[in-house]
Amino acid sequence: MKTTPVIDPAQTALLVMDYQRAILGSLPESDELLKRVAAAISGARDRGVRIGYVRVAFDAADYAALPDTNKGFTQAATARRLSSEAPETAIHDAVAPRPGDLIVRKTRVGAFSTTDLDRRLRDQRIDTLILAGISTSGVVLSTVRDAADRDYRLYVLEDACIDRDQGVHELLMRKVFPRQADVIAIADLPSLWGAE
Repeated sequence: MKTTPVIDPAQTALLVMDYQRAILGSLPESDELLKRVAAAISGARDRGVRIGYVRVAFDAADYAALPDTNKGFTQAATARRLSSEAPETAIHDAVAPRPGDLIVRKTRVGAFSTTDLDRRLRDQRIDTLILAGISTSGVVLSTVRDAADRDYRLYVLEDACIDRDQGVHELLMRKVFPRQADVIAIADLPSLWGAE
């Protein structure tokens, strides 16, 4: 039986990705999801884990720079949705950042592709990431792949990720992510923290 490696809080960041009002507003189970993620954040903070937030939002220059070939964001650019100044692109209050937390704004799907996230994590000697995100087939998949290529140790919190297609969520969690990450539940975290 495979054992999950212990997590060293001093070298770990919990990334809360796309937990924004506009995105959560379209999910039927968002209240329960927010409660679970808030508990994960609280437990991680108590252990000294760094908390990072990733949000997708665009300013005028970002809209102008989006090519027509970008199938994922062309409609958002045309309709000027997800504006960086709009309240609905803020991180939800239930899981809101605190002073000193790491926050990046992205203009593509993955957490690394249009941000300085990697440099900021490396500057703090972070080599382990715990991922929570919306959606499993979007930001979580893109970030798992990119972070694995950057040689981070990865944990995906299965019950802190959600996708509109439950079948896709299950496929990614059972068949795809385990090739590059340990897939765990929020309840598993306390048993994985290293010695204080």
